[in-house]
Amino acid sequence: MKKAFFVIGILLLTISLVNAVSQEELNEAKSLIDSKISCDTLTNEQLEEIGEYYMEQMMPGEAHKRAHEMMGLTEGSGAEEQFHIDLARRSYCGETAAGGGMMGRGMMGNYQPHYNYGYSSFWNGLWIIFLIGAILFVIWIIYNFTRKAKEPETPINILQRRYAKGDISKKQYEEMKKEIER
Repeated sequence: MKKAFFVIGILLLTISLVNAVSQEELNEAKSLIDSKISCDTLTNEQLEEIGEYYMEQMMPGEAHKRAHEMMGLTEGSGAEEQFHIDLARRSYCGETAAGGGMMGRGMMGNYQPHYNYGYSSFWNGLWIIFLIGAILFVIWIIYNFTRKAKEPETPINILQRRYAKGDISKKQYEEMKKEIER
């Protein structure tokens, strides 16, 4: 039992010491950024280092690695390299992603090729219809409350309301109505 805890402790310590980016790479990327070199002269390797640097600044250490895992990026893969290149192009060069959005196509540019866009469009359209309906409903409620509040309080209206409530008899109603209409 003690051996198992010892092995687990060593593994956790080893994992916590491993960073997604070396300090040397971070220093090199920082010097590239500080030099304000034009994006046209940067290689993809340099852009990747800059992207790694920005990612490390946003999510240092283990968070950087977990972010890669959440996006389905494996260390050293082409997708991971391209992600960092795209991040550098957006952050350092000020370019927009080719697929649109903050991180490319979809969330973080990681939609699978078989993703069914038509199904998503259906639900998006349904939500739009629901929101329009909710907005129209709120406008209708506001309109009805303000319209009733703006109805003029005339003597005839008051008299009709009193008669409708049963406060006065038909005879009293007729007499008062004649009096008001003079």
